[in-house]
Amino acid sequence: MTTLTHKALLGALLAGTTALPALAEDISWIYCGDSIDPVHEQYIAEWEAANEGWTVTPEVVGWAQCQDKATTLAAAGSPVAMAYVGSRTLKEFALNELIVPVPMTEEEQASYYPNIVDTVTFEGTQWGVPIAFSTKAFYWNKDIFEAAGLDPETPPATWAETIAFAKQITENTDVAGYGLPAKTFDNTMHQFLHWVYTNNGQIIDADGNITMDSPEVLAALQAYKDIVPYSVEGATAYEQNEIRAIFLDGSVGMIQTSVGAAFMLPETDISWGVADLPVGPSAEGPGTLLITDSLAIFDGSGVEEKAIEFAKFITSPVVQEAYEGGGAASLTPLRPGPAVDEMLANGPYWQPFIDGIAFGGPEPLFTDYKGFQNVMIGMVQSVVTGDEEPAAALAEAAADLEEYK
Repeated sequence: MTTLTHKALLGALLAGTTALPALAEDISWIYCGDSIDPVHEQYIAEWEAANEGWTVTPEVVGWAQCQDKATTLAAAGSPVAMAYVGSRTLKEFALNELIVPVPMTEEEQASYYPNIVDTVTFEGTQWGVPIAFSTKAFYWNKDIFEAAGLDPETPPATWAETIAFAKQITENTDVAGYGLPAKTFDNTMHQFLHWVYTNNGQIIDADGNITMDSPEVLAALQAYKDIVPYSVEGATAYEQNEIRAIFLDGSVGMIQTSVGAAFMLPETDISWGVADLPVGPSAEGPGTLLITDSLAIFDGSGVEEKAIEFAKFITSPVVQEAYEGGGAASLTPLRPGPAVDEMLANGPYWQPFIDGIAFGGPEPLFTDYKGFQNVMIGMVQSVVTGDEEPAAALAEAAADLEEYK
């Protein structure tokens, strides 16, 4: 079997595009971040060269404003052709008829890791093209484990062990056992969903029914309550990056975070390990929340078909491998392949970030994502602060979510 080089694959991709006459047509792209990734600059130029008369014009907008800007322009009837968005917003955009479907062939869907296509799927249709992907894994400080009387080479495999280890660290050292973020911030909800998906839980089903008031999700919320006494004090003051900073400072024994920490830890004096996220009693395997950002194609630009073509090109395996392996090195790969095999061989710490995908779940899609997010954060905070018991907080949140499904 012949293996095509990246150059040959790129040529095949470009050959499949349709060159147009020299009539100026532009695909405007709201591009989130501080600057355009050099990989995307390179392949934009390649695509333009193969599509005479077409240009792609990225507008770089900061993370805090980019999605709101795309939404405002679309609602005002002056949409950009394409925007980088959190996939969590796709259902809301679709129901408001702001974006067009981006259907995938069976071959395209099969190229991704399991469950990733679900992050952009609503009512059986894909509404965006994944471009960035993240998962979480479990980090522990081996020196703190040893000081607490724990085996430094054996991380907890279950929630029960995590709570017990956190208790032992708190009681036998001068640092917190666990880092639990609960600030009024989106990743407080994300962190809780990692616990939901490591216990085979669910928030909303494919038919739009709220299913979170379940034994699986209740167990996750109860575990939050149980680990609070052994976590960083004042959890509602911290979001996940602030918790990560505490871990990098050697002041907490265990956290769950992205692969980015693995690139920072070698610069510290910490002896550390990374493993699959600990699982709950109903788990069927290692899990994680599957967070994707995607390219959404806005309705009314007049270049929707060509924008879809470009979006699929700029996220194709050849381009995506270069993007994930370059400036976006802290992203989890979207697809398996030889490049990922090589990455795992060169950096074994990557493996836990891949392991959880098969049993992971997507960010739930709601008609008002911020409304959903606020309900989830409020629920978590009420339990973390002791204002409500888990069962009552869960039932109340499930009822509140009916408004946003």
